[in-house]
Amino acid sequence: QVQLVESGGGLVQPGGSLRLSCVASGSVRVISAMAWYRQPAGKERELVARMTNTGTADYADSVKGRFTISRDGPKNTLYLQMNNLKPDDSAVYYCNTPIKNYYTDGRPAPDIEIWGQGTLVTVSS
Repeated sequence: QVQLVESGGGLVQPGGSLRLSCVASGSVRVISAMAWYRQPAGKERELVARMTNTGTADYADSVKGRFTISRDGPKNTLYLQMNNLKPDDSAVYYCNTPIKNYYTDGRPAPDIEIWGQGTLVTVSS
């Protein structure tokens, strides 16, 4: 089993910065890609940024140039540096990792999605 715990959310003024952290524990050797998602109040959850285990990153268009995703392998930690924050960035931010899964006969099965509990980011003056 893998557990994810996020931290670093809070209240920040527009134009400010925050850094979110996500610490993985348990069977961390099975972790490959990791990602940050967010869910604004009353809206669906959306992908913010993701990173493969080889370090390739991609971002939602809305955060490109402002957010940076990074990983510290030895610490089993995923980060999201958020700069020039806007009110539209307000949301609960979730850490995610898909775990490869297999049927008993060895055929690939749908990934098991592991989620953290979320951390609230509020951007407001």
